[in-house]
Amino acid sequence: MKAFLVAALAAALFAIPSAWGTKPPSGSSTGSARVFLPNPVADLQDESLTDQKDADYAALQLAYHTVELTNLDGTGNLCGDWACVYSETGNPAYSPTNTYSYNRHDDEFEQTMAYYWITEAQKYIQSLGFGSVLRPVNMQPQRVRLNQLGYDNSFATTQPVTELRFGKGGVDDAEDAEVIIHEYGHAIHFSQDFGFGGEGGAISEGFSDYWAVTVSDHISPTPDEPCVADWDSVSYTSDVPHCLRRVDTNLHYPENLNGKVHHDGQIWSRALWDIRKAVGPTTADTVILQASFDFPGTTMTDLANRTVLAAQGLYGNGAATKVKKAFQDRGIL
Repeated sequence: MKAFLVAALAAALFAIPSAWGTKPPSGSSTGSARVFLPNPVADLQDESLTDQKDADYAALQLAYHTVELTNLDGTGNLCGDWACVYSETGNPAYSPTNTYSYNRHDDEFEQTMAYYWITEAQKYIQSLGFGSVLRPVNMQPQRVRLNQLGYDNSFATTQPVTELRFGKGGVDDAEDAEVIIHEYGHAIHFSQDFGFGGEGGAISEGFSDYWAVTVSDHISPTPDEPCVADWDSVSYTSDVPHCLRRVDTNLHYPENLNGKVHHDGQIWSRALWDIRKAVGPTTADTVILQASFDFPGTTMTDLANRTVLAAQGLYGNGAATKVKKAFQDRGIL
């Protein structure tokens, strides 16, 4: 019954294409899929891997993993409680048995990646108490569009509706779990009424980088977790290791600010990374999410003070002291 109620809700929210209704439903909320955990470079520790025009070549085979998909709506499509692949280039993934066994040469592979990783990210958020003892965080089906950008970029937007859009070019963005979770980080902030004015844009970029690596580490730990999007970045970086950005840089506030949100965000992500090392991932992620509600989009210092207060309220003075030191080390406090 729940699966069909979720399907009806999704249809109302997303105007699901009528073609979905012509296929027999799976009738089940669970299934299986092949995915990257989190991506081939990080998983196989092989910096020589390249896109090769979307080819599914031999060196990548050990990077595929079969995982359980959960919270599906029972239609046989990749839509459910916490993620819904609404629009895509190529064939929409569909299975009457909820079995999504694709490779990276298939358009359906990125759809499967997006559904799996967004769903697991939301389940992780709920495991921290959000939506039960704490306020919910983006506790809704996350709308996703895939490969409809004709260029190598991805973004989260609220216009005209809240959705995540993933592009193609080089390594298609949704082949890398950390790109998916980075964009989901912005959707988290949208759901929290987070302000993007002032230094809020840089903070959100830093948080989303941090969120990408902390969720990645929670689901599939790899040796160089501070490196963000190791696989996607092979197409546009020459340095080894390949990283879109890192969360362990030595930038300092305010003298290293340059007004570019992705650069400045690395100051914030390093502070969050140090908090994680000081108090552990569960405590750190809970505090960081709790502090972000209703942030008006002012300065890093303002949100740092809110984060210290959140740590104190949730875990006491010991945790608050460690959180404060991490921000002091970056010059934010």
